[in-house]
Amino acid sequence: MFSAGEASGDQHAAHLFLALKELHPTLRGIGMGGPKMAQAGISLSYDSSSIAVIGLVEVLKHYLEIRRALTLMQQLVSQEKPNLLICVDYKEFNLKLAQFAKRQGVKVLFYVSPQVWAWRPGRVLTYGRAIDMMAVIFPFETAYYEAENIPVRYVGHPSVDKVKPQYSKTEALSLFGLNPEQRIVGLLPGSRVNEIKRLLPVMLLAGEKLSSQHPDLQFILPQATSISDALLTEYLARTSLKVMVIKQQPYDVIQCCDAIMTSSGTASLEIALLEIPMVITYKISWLTYCLGRWLINTRFIGLPNIIAGKAIVKELIQHHATALNLANEIDKILHDADYSKRIRQDLQAVKQQLGQGGGSQNMAQLASEMLNANSR
Repeated sequence: MFSAGEASGDQHAAHLFLALKELHPTLRGIGMGGPKMAQAGISLSYDSSSIAVIGLVEVLKHYLEIRRALTLMQQLVSQEKPNLLICVDYKEFNLKLAQFAKRQGVKVLFYVSPQVWAWRPGRVLTYGRAIDMMAVIFPFETAYYEAENIPVRYVGHPSVDKVKPQYSKTEALSLFGLNPEQRIVGLLPGSRVNEIKRLLPVMLLAGEKLSSQHPDLQFILPQATSISDALLTEYLARTSLKVMVIKQQPYDVIQCCDAIMTSSGTASLEIALLEIPMVITYKISWLTYCLGRWLINTRFIGLPNIIAGKAIVKELIQHHATALNLANEIDKILHDADYSKRIRQDLQAVKQQLGQGGGSQNMAQLASEMLNANSR
């Protein structure tokens, strides 16, 4: 049984299930997730796209639906008694589900650790009581669990394997009808509805400012599977900026870009793996932001900066996330060759730190060991 609540978790679970099926061809997958999991052959009892929200205020707004989803998943655990529950990210929801499953005698594998290195390190013990194994995706995370004698394994970051363009850059430029002689700016406003609402209007305004100064710029947006055509159209209809929207090919889109405006999270790491200079931006409700500043003990929110341990790409968060600031940073990336080169070199170092990949296969092997232990 799988439980994934967001677009990135949906992808991770789908890749894991396909790798696990190679080891156990008769395996049946059930649970909560999105279109990637359904496509991989997992039977979904709940579509998680409606509860893919982040931030205290946003969670409160969707509380009843989140609670309904949790109740449904708990019922599924009781009815099906799965051989293994794999909770993928979506921390607080999956912690509650894991605690319930544990009481039901179901083994729990948690995939993607909560960021205990950023805030509330005491959660290590809370999660340790609710799971049978924690699978972490950054090598430095194992120490937090080993210190408390909680079973943990570093499996590698799934994005290392996943971030593979289908075409060469030249082929992708031709396929999308982009002019290789003109600079290309990517817009990645996120995979959640509330991210689109907060970030896309600012990115479009920044694009308008850039376009007025450099009319030959091209703008491209890879549409996340969790975002509807109607939502994007609503915002694109309000801008004078010409934006090409591409579905299903995010990595081909990213590799075509000379600079990118992106939300924080997995997208920023995927851009780093393709070594494209970027500016990371994020906006949440003021209450969530104020609480976050009080609770979170980390200098950065962007994964490339966190992994590097320094500010290798600019972060424009909350009141700094203005169209002017975004436009100025993209302009600097595009027209300061030394600055752009330095960012690319630093991103290459981040890529090297994440290793050679094999994350989905490593996870499948770990899950297989737990399944085999169950059958003894």
